[in-house]
Amino acid sequence: MKIFIVHATAGSGHTKAAEALFKYFKEHCPKEDLRLVDCLAFSGWMFRVSYRWGYSFLVRRAIKLWEIAFRVTDLKQLSFITRPTALANNLSNTVGFTKFLLKERPDLVISTHFLPSEIIAFLKRQGLIKTRLATVITDFGVHRFWISEKADLYIVACSKTKELLIKSGVLEDSVLDLGIPVDEKYNRPHDRAALCAKLNIDINKFTVLVMTGSFGIGPLEQIAVMLHRDMQVLVVCAKNKQLFKRLRRKRLSNVKVFGFVDNADELMAVSDLIITKPGGLSISEVLNMELAPIFISAIPGQEEQNVKILKDYGVGEVPKNLNQLKDLVLEYKNNAQKLSAVKVKIRLLKKLDTAKDICNAVCKNSCRPAC
Repeated sequence: MKIFIVHATAGSGHTKAAEALFKYFKEHCPKEDLRLVDCLAFSGWMFRVSYRWGYSFLVRRAIKLWEIAFRVTDLKQLSFITRPTALANNLSNTVGFTKFLLKERPDLVISTHFLPSEIIAFLKRQGLIKTRLATVITDFGVHRFWISEKADLYIVACSKTKELLIKSGVLEDSVLDLGIPVDEKYNRPHDRAALCAKLNIDINKFTVLVMTGSFGIGPLEQIAVMLHRDMQVLVVCAKNKQLFKRLRRKRLSNVKVFGFVDNADELMAVSDLIITKPGGLSISEVLNMELAPIFISAIPGQEEQNVKILKDYGVGEVPKNLNQLKDLVLEYKNNAQKLSAVKVKIRLLKKLDTAKDICNAVCKNSCRPAC
């Protein structure tokens, strides 16, 4: 069977989810024809660059413009304009991806971004391909662009996400609450004592991890300065090199500064609490590591929806300002019962076998026994 796991390199979460699925399928379905595909690789260079970097620019430099675009395109009353316009634009700029699909004719596509899902659904409506389409929604909320007629299956983060899809008119039987796929390293137990020794972290100190994704945006420096006298603080600056240099120069006691890291799971494992942005994939990683989250710098639209849904489950705090953030962190530090209570709720929400469950769901009647 020819299985394509398709994403678009616009924001790291979609790509990471696709990579996590591909890794699992490659190990457990080795006899299948598996391919990891970036649909933007088949588009024109101008569309590809604008799609990849436009989102980054908007959320960093023009957040209000992003918020307006998100909310307008999510309005049901305007969908008769926004959906056909978006589809026409996407089709005209991804002709290479369409040709690729018509040539290869995969039996199954698992998509972690709404762009390839929309294109495949269109080709199915036109009767040009018979590919089975499973869309993995990588946020806890659901923007209208995720919903495409002719999608055979939707994989969602939690039961409340499933409810949102059903309210939008999607058939209940086509929605599976299996979670957002993350790298398997976030699913396995870690030896905290050994990692503390490896990372030179004091295991006896209350430890807060501060990280806000690849951009390193938000008040990370202020948070480190504010908290360092009361606890151990790990700050991940990611690609924000200026922030990394400033914090290193400050030489704050109890603060460890990191640049771009590939061992976020280890940093989570040695921490008691995380201050982070509420991206869908990041939330899933945090939940699987059973780390109590405080959310900051939420992007209007999808990340605000993520926060709202998590709060319905009693998980995640959203301080109004830095002073309230400090009070919340100190409350967690000084109240072990509060921390334990949140972790109990997290255990009810986390999903450790998402990639396996997706594999079983989409391959149950056609994949070989290796699945």
